[in-house]
Amino acid sequence: MLTVAMTQALLALACGSLVGLSLALVGGGGSMLAVPLLLYVVGVHDPHVAIGTSALAVALNAFANVIPHARAGRVRWKAAGMFAVTGMLGAYAGSSLGKAVDGHRLVLAFAVLMLVVAGLMLRGGQRSGQDRYPTPHAMPKLAVAGLGAGALAGFFGIGGGFLVVPGLMLASGMAIINAIGTSLIAVGSFGMTAAANYALSGWIDWTIAAQFIAGGVVGGWIGAHLAGHLANRKGVLNTLFALMIIAVAISMLWHGL
Repeated sequence: MLTVAMTQALLALACGSLVGLSLALVGGGGSMLAVPLLLYVVGVHDPHVAIGTSALAVALNAFANVIPHARAGRVRWKAAGMFAVTGMLGAYAGSSLGKAVDGHRLVLAFAVLMLVVAGLMLRGGQRSGQDRYPTPHAMPKLAVAGLGAGALAGFFGIGGGFLVVPGLMLASGMAIINAIGTSLIAVGSFGMTAAANYALSGWIDWTIAAQFIAGGVVGGWIGAHLAGHLANRKGVLNTLFALMIIAVAISMLWHGL
């Protein structure tokens, strides 16, 4: 018979796999689900602990999933570096602000953000196109986009891939498959910055984080393998993830209100 601890561990592994799969497959979406999964499936009760634990797990999963994308030549390192450096500054500021906000209100704001992101995904904001990287003045544009994406990612304790992928595409002209691989550097950097900030306040469950990360590595490597084969079907995948995000957001608002 499974104990409560064993059941929670299995749930953390399964939820981590889902997040890792989506991070590697579409560069976002799944990281938006990490906080509600920790709260409502794994059983973390404190919203701030869920956000801190999510930030750490998503960050390490993102870094682990860079490897298969890099081997396939899908990472643009210079663009990743610029986006990540400025984004880490934004992530620190955003996570500091998030720590000062009441946990219940933070969850409600998170649910609203999920609905906005899902709407953008349904509009096709991440459509594939020809690789024009690098476009003129790409580095300054990447710096500004990174700062904004990092601030939002830090505030909500998410990877921010849904912002990073289109940000990379618009600022530098890279194709979506390369933006997905490159985005993982920024997602990992944002998450580690926010996680370090939350760890200083004792708001990380290290055991659950380890389980979530282990599941995410497995899901991420599967997603990275599928990404190349499904490069022309990102619109369908984005739609499915967007609908999933909408369902979870409505559930969060229902419970919160």
